[in-house]
Amino acid sequence: MVLFSRKGCHLCDDAREVVARVCEAAGERWREVDIESGPDAADLTARYGEYVPVVEVDGVQQGFWQVDGDRLARRLGDRRTR
Repeated sequence: MVLFSRKGCHLCDDAREVVARVCEAAGERWREVDIESGPDAADLTARYGEYVPVVEVDGVQQGFWQVDGDRLARRLGDRRTR
């Protein structure tokens, strides 16, 4: 799971807490990518700039702006049953 975020984004702070809680409960690993730093910053900012925070699971966008913890937990649960 990937959380795309940017520094100074209060919605990103909220999303980080939701993602951390849901992933911990599900035993899943996650990583955070700052869209404004690193070699892919221009591409990521163009793609996600107005939508951060964005959560992706297995490359599929699951939500943006406000992360729904229940929806995310269901998606992770569905992932295990495949």
